Amino acid sequence: MLDWTDTHCRYFHRLLTKHAVLYTEMVTTGALLQGQTERYLSFNQAEHPVALQLGGSEPKEMAQCAVLAADFGYDEVNINVGCPSERVQKGAFGACLMAEPQLIADCVAAMQAKVSIPVTVKNRIGIDDQADYEGLHNFVSTVAEAGCQTFIIHARKAWLKGLSPKENREIPPLRYDLVYQLKQAFPQLEIIINGGITSIEACQTHLQSVDGVMLGREVYHNPWILAAVDSAIYGVSASPLDRYAVLEQLLVYIQQQQAQGVRVSHIGRHILGLFQGLPGARQWRRHLSEQMHRPEASLNVFKQAAKKVLDASPSSL
Repeated sequence: MLDWTDTHCRYFHRLLTKHAVLYTEMVTTGALLQGQTERYLSFNQAEHPVALQLGGSEPKEMAQCAVLAADFGYDEVNINVGCPSERVQKGAFGACLMAEPQLIADCVAAMQAKVSIPVTVKNRIGIDDQADYEGLHNFVSTVAEAGCQTFIIHARKAWLKGLSPKENREIPPLRYDLVYQLKQAFPQLEIIINGGITSIEACQTHLQSVDGVMLGREVYHNPWILAAVDSAIYGVSASPLDRYAVLEQLLVYIQQQQAQGVRVSHIGRHILGLFQGLPGARQWRRHLSEQMHRPEASLNVFKQAAKKVLDASPSSL
């Protein structure tokens, strides 16, 4: 989720769910250790529980960054062993590290020796021509022996050559059965499933076989799915959310951020999907896309866009 789940995105998502764990975009150890720590690690306290996702493979550096994460107040630090992009591979992290389970185990051990917050791993079911289940089992077994208790598993292989990151999210077949099998083999571990999941109903089905579900791009494009999470998944009863009420809360945040020099488009780009599936959603997206990038853009841009939704179907919300 590089360039997607920044602090503004996460603040918006937290307005929709109080209990789901939010993850940062992947941040490399180099970015944190070369003087950009504040830029990448600062977050709003309202985002808790929030996890930092790290990209790296050098145990000492990973441990240093884990300490930074703990010092900044993150609730978890997650190692990315799933990103298939060639740029990431050149940095020796991401999905290519599934071929080096002992190195990831060393990273986990080094990080856990320095911090008390959970160190977790996000990985694929395999890469390239690895055996479908054997390689996954070996990877998890090796890393778990180093102390990792939680694995977030994207239920697709990653092909490191020949497929783009987008194609790697669509072409390799989903093998949820392998993740289920892994949970049966490691009942003591927390196994969280990821990949191609687009509804609360699907989450509930998966939760019959695994411990958790991670939603990615579906939430970004259709964020209102999060409005049902607390009641349907966490069993918390609360008054139904209203999209306009959420927008009103967000406008307060946007005004605060704009006063600090943040352009409204840096926040607005994350809420284009707020009215996804409703009459007027296209007009909402179009108005924001055309107007929020202007230098003079203000809160009025969002109010005008919301009026277009109301005009399209005033009784739909």
